[in-house]
Amino acid sequence: MFTVEEFLMIRDLHHQGLNISQISRETGYHRNTVRKYLAAQTMPIPASRRTRPSKLDPYKAYIQQRIRDYPLSAARIYREIQEMGFNGKYTIVKDYIREIRPPTRVPAVFRYETEPGVQAQVDWGECGHLDVDGRRRKLYCFSMILGYSRMRYAVFTLSTDTSTLIQCHLNAFEYFGGYTEEILYDNIKTVILKRALRASDHQWNPKFEDFFSHHGFIPRLCKPYCPQTKGKIENTIGYVKRDFLLGGNFSSLDDMNRQLLQWCNRVNAEPHGTTHEIPVERLQQENLKPLIGIPPYRLRQEEHRKISREAYISYLGNRYSVPYRFAGREAILEIQRDQMTVRVGTEIVCSHTIVPGHGRIVREKEHFSGLLAEVMRCNAQSETDSRPLFRMVGPEVEHRPLSVYEGFSGEVQL
Repeated sequence: MFTVEEFLMIRDLHHQGLNISQISRETGYHRNTVRKYLAAQTMPIPASRRTRPSKLDPYKAYIQQRIRDYPLSAARIYREIQEMGFNGKYTIVKDYIREIRPPTRVPAVFRYETEPGVQAQVDWGECGHLDVDGRRRKLYCFSMILGYSRMRYAVFTLSTDTSTLIQCHLNAFEYFGGYTEEILYDNIKTVILKRALRASDHQWNPKFEDFFSHHGFIPRLCKPYCPQTKGKIENTIGYVKRDFLLGGNFSSLDDMNRQLLQWCNRVNAEPHGTTHEIPVERLQQENLKPLIGIPPYRLRQEEHRKISREAYISYLGNRYSVPYRFAGREAILEIQRDQMTVRVGTEIVCSHTIVPGHGRIVREKEHFSGLLAEVMRCNAQSETDSRPLFRMVGPEVEHRPLSVYEGFSGEVQL
């Protein structure tokens, strides 16, 4: 199709004295075409092409509504309409979303790349709130990404304490099948208590130091106010929020994490936007440190509690029974994963599986075996040994034999 410039150029060459054959050789157009446009007074307007229906037409209203509600990615929308029956290509969806949503300006950054098996990155992200047993709790997302392969692991938690951080590491190591030589962190108290100029002078969190010393990896700290050194993980947290969490439907924290694990499996099996390779395939080149041969890490947390007179202890808003003979004693709770061991002095007195929620009572029947008999025995002994608190004292009366009164009766005269 001719442009306005080409149409005017042909007419200008003709006005300069060139004939049709010369114009044809000069421009490369056929002589009949040149003759046609020289004869025309105005540039011919091509007939409008009839628009063919698109496979996307039945889903455009849904896409527009989703885009208005949430700033979802094209990949997320594509998956959703696939579940609704769409069988077209991803590019159709991406192009349409680009039309209805103006692009955002993204600042350029320098990205640090690492060799296989060298580094992973870890971060926490706040993801709103979650109602748990009637209480509003903050929701956090732990994420770890392997620097070379871009394999991702993520899990939602209700805490960011050191024990939770270590447990998330153990879960990620198991998911990847190993771990890297070093792991990069923000300057958070659960990892580092005091940062020094030299890495050898850092004051690490003792509990976390015990963990990384056990596994033999090196913790690295990103430079303050330099977030691009952790760009991969920052993108992962944002990706989880945009592509998984935003607009999702969940019934519980366990359901969220079950769906999140499925999401990790899916994105790790798709080409990565930077490497253009599939992370789970590049994982074979990571040469991670294997978990085989390393003794299992025993994650323990100790809490001091006083056993109530009713023979219960409290932990995370729930009450757990203890053998009644320890009522009123000081105890130490040893927490390991979802198990709790109660120790009084050097004696382990009982153990419980930690239950979720708040305000629940976990009672073991054997903890109170013999209590009723002991109470009844104590009550009976109390009645035998009981003495009145006071006594009533009246005037003293002399006690005499009846013969005395009979003598008096004989003296009475009528």
